[in-house]
Amino acid sequence: MGNTNGENGEIETFETENGHVNEENGGEPHEDLNRIVPWTRQITVRGLVASVVIGVIYSVLVTKLNLTTGLVPNLNVSAALLAFVFIRSWTKLLQKAGVVSTPFTRQENTIIQTCAVACYSIAYGGGFGSYLLGLSRYIYEQVGVDTEGNTPGSTKEPELGWMTGFLFATSFVGLLALVPLRKIMIIDYKLPYPSGTATAVLINGFHTPKGDKMAKKQVHGFMKFFSASFLWGFFQWFYSGGEKCGFAQFPTFGLTAWRNSFYFDFSMTYIGAGMICSHLVNLSLLLGAILSWGVMWPLIRGLKGEWFPATLSESSMKSLNGYKVLISISLLLGDGLYNFLKILYFTGSSIHRKMNNKSLKTASNNQNATLDDLRRNEVFLRDNIPVWVVCVGYTLFSVISIIIIPLMFPQLKWYYVVVTYLIGPSLSFCNAYGAGLTDMNMAHNYGKVALFVLAAVAGKNDGVVAGLVACGLIKSMVSISSDLMHDLKTGHLTLTSPRSMLLSQAIGTAIGCVVAPLTFFLFYKAFKVGDPNGEYKAPYAIIYRNMAILGVEGFSALPKHCLQLCYGFFSFAIAANLLRDLAPTKIGKWVPFPMAMAVPFLVGAYFAIDMCMGSLVVFVWHKLKKNKASLMIPAVASGLICGDGMWILPSSILALAKMASHPKVHVFEEVVKHNKNEDCWIIIAGKVYDVTPFMDDHPGGGEVLLAAIGKDATNDFEDIGHSDSAKDMMEKYYIGEIDPSNIPLKRISIPAQGGRKNPAKSSDFVIKILQFLVPLLILGLAFAVRNYTKKE
Repeated sequence: MGNTNGENGEIETFETENGHVNEENGGEPHEDLNRIVPWTRQITVRGLVASVVIGVIYSVLVTKLNLTTGLVPNLNVSAALLAFVFIRSWTKLLQKAGVVSTPFTRQENTIIQTCAVACYSIAYGGGFGSYLLGLSRYIYEQVGVDTEGNTPGSTKEPELGWMTGFLFATSFVGLLALVPLRKIMIIDYKLPYPSGTATAVLINGFHTPKGDKMAKKQVHGFMKFFSASFLWGFFQWFYSGGEKCGFAQFPTFGLTAWRNSFYFDFSMTYIGAGMICSHLVNLSLLLGAILSWGVMWPLIRGLKGEWFPATLSESSMKSLNGYKVLISISLLLGDGLYNFLKILYFTGSSIHRKMNNKSLKTASNNQNATLDDLRRNEVFLRDNIPVWVVCVGYTLFSVISIIIIPLMFPQLKWYYVVVTYLIGPSLSFCNAYGAGLTDMNMAHNYGKVALFVLAAVAGKNDGVVAGLVACGLIKSMVSISSDLMHDLKTGHLTLTSPRSMLLSQAIGTAIGCVVAPLTFFLFYKAFKVGDPNGEYKAPYAIIYRNMAILGVEGFSALPKHCLQLCYGFFSFAIAANLLRDLAPTKIGKWVPFPMAMAVPFLVGAYFAIDMCMGSLVVFVWHKLKKNKASLMIPAVASGLICGDGMWILPSSILALAKMASHPKVHVFEEVVKHNKNEDCWIIIAGKVYDVTPFMDDHPGGGEVLLAAIGKDATNDFEDIGHSDSAKDMMEKYYIGEIDPSNIPLKRISIPAQGGRKNPAKSSDFVIKILQFLVPLLILGLAFAVRNYTKKE
């Protein structure tokens, strides 16, 4: 699949430290075409099982990255490696049991990798950390209920049902948008698709005697660092003394630096990500962190009372947080606009040249084609995908989406969705062609254009929701169609049938439409997602919502001097890209990436320090043992990422079961916001309880509980004289402790808000099922590994 980038593609490319890939033959060993199994047998049951396992693991990992920083490195290589590990281990165990299994081919390896990546791609491209989460009431309140353009009613709370339906309605259209053009783009234009080619080289290398020996070394390194990372995650969780006490909050550079987010948090995930990303990406992150948290934010904070009212909280969009969000947006838009126009220019120029040279190339193609080219082309073309099937499928999925999306989001009228799917194939072609040349997937920029246009056209009342949903529609189609072309390039080089590639992509997408929402809700219920002061900040949720508001209102409600700063950073982003492209290579290679610099402006500096540590490990390793480093770095980095990612699953389950290693401490201002029937928190004896599920069941009625909001309700609770069973019942509603320093002596008058009663009970059932099943699955896996180890 195409390169997996930052949340919604925010970081365009992550270069591996292994240099360039030989695109001539994809590392392909010679293979008799008659021995290649039919396309129907390239998709196997064991392959689908492996795809689901890998897809689930990576969905959890990608969701964590999405909800913390929004930065997701390219995991395609490690997915291909895991597929090889899984099936080879499977076949060896069957051999020891005396069961004969079918050979593991590179075609099957390609199918597993494609299906698994399609599955977890929904987790990072489905909008869970950006445009869909931006619809939530919590993000709406963060932006400010009195902010111009942030209209009441422009929210839709995350729910498992509608999110799953939205993904199924929108994710399959992009699969079919460019299928009729596959021959033109892969064979006629010979677009390189670097990510697809790199994956093919890796897979072809595994299925040779020498490659098998190298793969064993990589597998050993992967498993060793996977285990170490998993155990380290458990150790960090176990030895912590609160939210801001432990290895994850260690004041490495002193307390002053720690307060400004400069510390090393010992995250194996981001160290591994730093080993995969290029040195320049990591240094750009660090530069952005120093510029923002080291210089700008302390200076602007000192201007409180001059640039913004001193009485406002720093989390207000009219206070310091407004500068953080809007300057980040200006960097993202400047970098995105430049690269968007550059790719369009290269795409147009390349198509123009190819059309002018069409007759010459047609006459010479067959003469210049090598034997390997002819063999690959024969396999690629013999399993034809009927055009009528593609057209009917595209029309059918489009009609379904045109009907369903306006029902889910009345603010986005049906005719807007029709226009989206009429122009979608053209946008998909431009993006896929540009990605084939440069490996840069610009889907997020197409989505942002749709966001601004629809937000402005839909008007003040409907603009925010219409813009965010339209962004998802366009981005999903454009991204998935480009990813499919990367996959078809991989299949072309590994002699895998296009039919099996398309079907495996569809299966992986369907699995992802179920797994990704479940994974998101695991985090959503276990942690405070979107909290600007918590671990899971989900920075792009507030960024995308503010983009929609800008589309509706323009620049009328920005803090003082914020617009001038935004102009400056927007110009800097364009200038930096121009300098990189026009300056001599020895100068241009040191120019930072504005897109990478923007991420720590909002998130903080800690993860940039982790990723630079990963870069340092790679640099030293290359200096000491270059050959071994080139072989082992992808495996070691993948092991660190996957091990830490796997610990997320049990830690989330423990948090859901109210067994977290430390209770969350809530501030009073946060608690009093939960003051209505469908969202009610109360304070009793220093503890915070979410009594929303109990509103209908309270013997005195929900009004009694609503009367206890806005104050410490301990005296009220004790005066009534509750039974021991009632006190025991309270434990299941416990969600943390209250910070006693800011509880007012008198009750704050808050008008109780009525509304619907307990709309989230259906999702509670899903959580209970997960709480029961996941520990059983982990236990079963442990017993299986133990038994197989004994047999071995």
